[in-house]
Amino acid sequence: MEKRIVRTADFENVKLAIELGPGTGGTTRAFLKHMPQDAKLLAIELNPDFVDLLKKTIHDPRLIVHHGSAADIPKALTEYELEKPEVILSGIPFSTMERQLGLDILRSVHDSLAPNGRFVAYQFRDRVERLGRHVFGRAHVQTELLNVPPMRVYRWRKDTLPA
Repeated sequence: MEKRIVRTADFENVKLAIELGPGTGGTTRAFLKHMPQDAKLLAIELNPDFVDLLKKTIHDPRLIVHHGSAADIPKALTEYELEKPEVILSGIPFSTMERQLGLDILRSVHDSLAPNGRFVAYQFRDRVERLGRHVFGRAHVQTELLNVPPMRVYRWRKDTLPA
């Protein structure tokens, strides 16, 4: 699953990536492994216990761990004096959140992405795609059948987004 996400995100020339909901850091480690040495990864996590765990267990100078909501990406970028990212990744469960919060997060992602930036969401259900159509238009969808249960990977490019 992590290999598919990494391929879909296309980390090759990334200077800044954002991970929404890194949790305990499994995907965070995979992203850092494939990112350029001069890149940064801003991990935005709502759960303070996970924030503490990430800070204690991942010792990589490229990682910035931020305690906050995925709906406030511009605020986090300003706080750390970062430019717009080329890629934003999300494993947060859109299927379990209120519709309005999901839309707020997707608008935050859209507004924060650099031109030609990519948003990659990996989910078990299709709720992010249904919500994403209101903000992004249609997604490119892949299914990772080797994951149990199978996981969908959705990708949007900002250059293809409606005005």
